[in-house]
Amino acid sequence: MPSSAPSTPGSATAAGPGYRDQLYWLRYQDFFPGALRVTADNAPAEQWWPWRGTTVHLDRVEREHASTKLIVLHGVGTYGRMLAPFGRLPSMADLEYLAPDLPGFGRTGTGRRAATYRDWVDCVLDLVRWEKTRDDRPIVLLGLSTGGRLAYDVAARADGAVAGVIATCLADPQRGDVRRRLAARPEMAKWAGLLGLIPKPLGVTRVPVHWLANIAAVSNHAQFANLVWADPLGGGSWLPLNFVRSCLAAPPAVAPEHYTGPPLLLAHPAEDRWTPQLLSQRFFERIAAPARFASLTGAGHLPVEESGLADLDRAVRDFLDEFGLQS
Repeated sequence: MPSSAPSTPGSATAAGPGYRDQLYWLRYQDFFPGALRVTADNAPAEQWWPWRGTTVHLDRVEREHASTKLIVLHGVGTYGRMLAPFGRLPSMADLEYLAPDLPGFGRTGTGRRAATYRDWVDCVLDLVRWEKTRDDRPIVLLGLSTGGRLAYDVAARADGAVAGVIATCLADPQRGDVRRRLAARPEMAKWAGLLGLIPKPLGVTRVPVHWLANIAAVSNHAQFANLVWADPLGGGSWLPLNFVRSCLAAPPAVAPEHYTGPPLLLAHPAEDRWTPQLLSQRFFERIAAPARFASLTGAGHLPVEESGLADLDRAVRDFLDEFGLQS
């Protein structure tokens, strides 16, 4: 994607259909505690942001007097609107809320070529920079699933523009044990190295997300996982092989021993069947900057369980208070 300066979000009506025209995301709401559920009437406002030849869909809840902005980052197989309930947690409900659909998922396309993981990093970096031109409030990144590693990589490269990172997962996909967990079937991890041998023209070949990724483990609720598996904007969408290759091959933006970015909270689901805590802790324990850990009781990979969400709420509140990110 050719480089260009970040642009102001456009209007929803000018950019095409949004989530009021695609209501699959409402099916996820029954799995969240009642106070966190989002409806078509109280959903975030939709905006479109021109970025490097494509248009990025944004969910935004504007709070002019909020002391901090929260940018929520989804992972592979999900998208911004699916994560709207997290913005209703008490610890986050007073923050300005922003959730992009990253290139290739949700309502965001990929422009003239297939996206890579580097495009995801660049997209969020440019979004952070754009938000800093709008006002100088501190920005906290909340990354769920693959979005956790994405939040880390963005913060490491943001030159102080990010004030804090909250991640539910920090598993390094360069590790063989992590690849076995990420893959739809463990034996597929052995094929990961072969992706680098695919001729460049064939890298744009698209395959269903759930053929490659273990979407069935995204939640410990089988019905929720089935919804993600079949979601045409999420786990049921199609990914180019180049994107998969780039995700598996990308090293951390900075080795954790040399990370000097903002403080980080790893709030990891305790019952994660996709990427167990140990895989993220191996990375987390090497981080040089201030870092905190919290275990989310009874929660699966994408936490929807009330016990885990209560733990997340407490951990986020303590983290924001400790580092002066909440007034």
